[in-house]
Amino acid sequence: MVALTQDKAGQSSSFVAVACSHTGGSSGQVQGFDVNKVGDARVGFVGFPSVGKSTLLTKLTGTFSEVAAYEFTTLTCVPGIVRYRGAKIQMLDLPGIIEGAKDGKGRGRQVISTARTCNLILIVLDCLKPLTHKKLIEHELEGFGIRLNKKPPNITFKKKDKGGINFTTSVQGPSRLDLDAVKAVCAEYKIHNADIHLAEDYDIDDLVDVIEGSRVYVPAIYVVNKIDQITLEELEVMNKLPHYCPVCAYHEWNLDGLVEMVWEYLDLVRVYTKPKGKLPDFNEPVVLHRQNASIEGFCNKIHKSMLKQLKYAHVWGSSVKHRPQKVGKDHVLHDEDIVQIVKKV
Repeated sequence: MVALTQDKAGQSSSFVAVACSHTGGSSGQVQGFDVNKVGDARVGFVGFPSVGKSTLLTKLTGTFSEVAAYEFTTLTCVPGIVRYRGAKIQMLDLPGIIEGAKDGKGRGRQVISTARTCNLILIVLDCLKPLTHKKLIEHELEGFGIRLNKKPPNITFKKKDKGGINFTTSVQGPSRLDLDAVKAVCAEYKIHNADIHLAEDYDIDDLVDVIEGSRVYVPAIYVVNKIDQITLEELEVMNKLPHYCPVCAYHEWNLDGLVEMVWEYLDLVRVYTKPKGKLPDFNEPVVLHRQNASIEGFCNKIHKSMLKQLKYAHVWGSSVKHRPQKVGKDHVLHDEDIVQIVKKV
């Protein structure tokens, strides 16, 4: 458990670890895999056995996850909570996966299915063979429909009853997809009539992802653990790689940096409430995901009935020109905005 100095509005300047005693839902076939979503975001630890996922969870959250020198110590999903900048972030220590996990080996399907529900995946790698493990884990996750650090393709795909395949593109010059390639992909899926439009240049894999429609796009951080076993020169090379965060869970090296990176990748927005005639509540912000950070999303996060009662809202902060400014339900909020809801009479 970690207690740190307080900064503005009583928020911790670093992370505060809180043990999470909840261990699962009611209908999971395997204990711990049906873990209730709690907090404002969910982060899953994915990696091969014995790379230090359990030690990392224990150091970050204070939740005990069994650690031993042999492989497959963790056989179920162990949850914990990290409080950071007013947000509650649920962290899940998932059992180690092995090659062939997407085909069901070693409880792999259950592990990857849980990873699909996460807002962020931490791929924990052994510093002595990071690239080998990285490629294998990416292959397993992609085989189960998880796309890492990618945005959904901006491809419009609409089936119709007749008219054949109508393919248009906004791409100027040569493109990786042409009409013949699109028709060949559609024929594989027995689609003979459809309108397809590309806003950007994409390849066949992107088109397949859109047609199948069962893909999830999740940000990922590659956590290279046990950096006490490598040289400073090797560490400097890793620092230059995208989406990488070197740590040593055992010695607690760079854990603050990891939590800061988690916060950045989750892209959360904190909104403070202000009751009429009172000061804003800076202790318990309403935490929203960036894509849902509107007044409507804010109301729904507090209570489903609040949106029906909304007349308008007063907002203070960087999302408005005036302080306060009267806004409607579609107004997009910024981090650390202050909101006062005015209800219908």
